[in-house]
Amino acid sequence: MSLIEKLTPEQEALIPVYREKWRAIALSTERIDRDKAAEVLKATYTAIDKQEPEIIFCESPYAGLKIIFKKLPNLTFNNINVLSLNNNFCDYIFADLTNENRKFSYQINTQIFEKLTVVEPSFSPREYVLEDKFPNQPKFNIYLGDRLWLNLQNLANRCCHVDFYVSVLNYYYSKKRWETLQSLSRFCGWISPFEKFCIVCDRPLHLRFDNQNRLHAEGEPAIEFIDGYSLYSYHGVTLPEKYGKIHPQQWQATWLLTEENAELRRVLIEGIGYARICQELQAIELDNWAEYTLLKIDNSVDIEPIYLLKMTCPSTGFIHALRVPPNINSAREAISWVNWDVEPEEFGVQT
Repeated sequence: MSLIEKLTPEQEALIPVYREKWRAIALSTERIDRDKAAEVLKATYTAIDKQEPEIIFCESPYAGLKIIFKKLPNLTFNNINVLSLNNNFCDYIFADLTNENRKFSYQINTQIFEKLTVVEPSFSPREYVLEDKFPNQPKFNIYLGDRLWLNLQNLANRCCHVDFYVSVLNYYYSKKRWETLQSLSRFCGWISPFEKFCIVCDRPLHLRFDNQNRLHAEGEPAIEFIDGYSLYSYHGVTLPEKYGKIHPQQWQATWLLTEENAELRRVLIEGIGYARICQELQAIELDNWAEYTLLKIDNSVDIEPIYLLKMTCPSTGFIHALRVPPNINSAREAISWVNWDVEPEEFGVQT
């Protein structure tokens, strides 16, 4: 049987329908029904031949990890696969579509998979656990998040893929596993299953995104749980609370001098803006041409020296600042680079 290289127009048109259906579930902030969640989890334990566990509900991943570390003080990367039932759950509910039903080429399967991803992988529980919340826990244990939780967002991603393949492409999938997977995604939030107990984390109270569906908020949490535990994020980059709780308009350029993380420095630069950085960090003036100035900021701010072309509008006095390559030697050369190698005499001052 030859492989199918593309979807029909009708099948293609259904992709956003299924993606939005499961995205709504993945990003729901409704409180979970604890009775229904307990019922689903007991049935799942039975399906993988395990005894019913003690089911413990919590209001944030932080609260859940406190319970896990208290119950399992010796939990490490080395023994997590023995103590956790995540692999048992995954073997049962994440069983892939059978190879016999692989009707489409690898390329089209990859395209379908990407288009049906409802939440990006960066939306991960490991981001919710900050090292300073567990000062007595060995550092390498703090980032067990992905290994400890069956994540609501990842469950919804899987549900979206299976739903489309089964409902639209008529692939075979175990009805019982499909019902289990849907129920876990719809009713259970995040799950951390162990032999004798199962932690269930409720959904966040608030989720905030930018226009590209990346976690983002300015001066407030991007993710906020009902017990107050929060995650701060700027266009998808997780921020420490000391930055996240302050609006970017109030960020200080001097923070760049002490921030060691390159990605956080990049975010601070983006949020503060080059114009304000120039003023607050007293950029060195290298060259002038008309209303344009080439500036340099010491290389302790970023990985390499920051060279900026400052442009002052003659009518309003408003300052624009654009970063240019550090090998540029004059304001005229910087103007030409900004304008795709057009010589500055060939255009007027941009306002």
